[in-house]
Amino acid sequence: MSAPAKSHSDSPLRLLGIDPGLRVTGFGVIEKTGSQLRYVASGCIRSNDKETLPQRIATLFSGIGEVIATYRPDQAAVEKVFVNVNPQSTLLLGQARGAAISALTHGGLPVAEYTALQIKQAVVGQGKAAKEQVQAMVARLLNLAGTPSTDAADALACAICHAHGGQGLGALATAGYRIRGGRLIG
Repeated sequence: MSAPAKSHSDSPLRLLGIDPGLRVTGFGVIEKTGSQLRYVASGCIRSNDKETLPQRIATLFSGIGEVIATYRPDQAAVEKVFVNVNPQSTLLLGQARGAAISALTHGGLPVAEYTALQIKQAVVGQGKAAKEQVQAMVARLLNLAGTPSTDAADALACAICHAHGGQGLGALATAGYRIRGGRLIG
């Protein structure tokens, strides 16, 4: 059973973004009060390459559980898997993503999902933005003193995307739009 979502008038709303990966899973926690965003925390959950796949999945699941217990988010957002050239890598990423979603729902959080294109569009304004551009914009939008790691920045970007467009909707509305040059166009 999931926790009830806070209304737009409640403040602040705490959002957890997850950038899933089997080796490194980034997490980012922000608070949204009105249109203002505030950084809370970010980091990475790392699994050991020498562990078996089930052990790595367990590490990811328990790590996200610890993040939920520590920061007590109200909602979560996860980056969707993209299909790449290597089917084995895609399968492993899908398993890591499944473990992340399971941990989030087990923690009672409503979970929204966004593509990398949607996240980059929401944060940088361009769906084909480079990792460095995402890192720089996340640091700027959250008024950070330094630049977060790429995995933490991607997770924070996912949370920012949810705060900007998907809160309560589960995804950015893309019906009636086309993708051109990495951007959603009407």
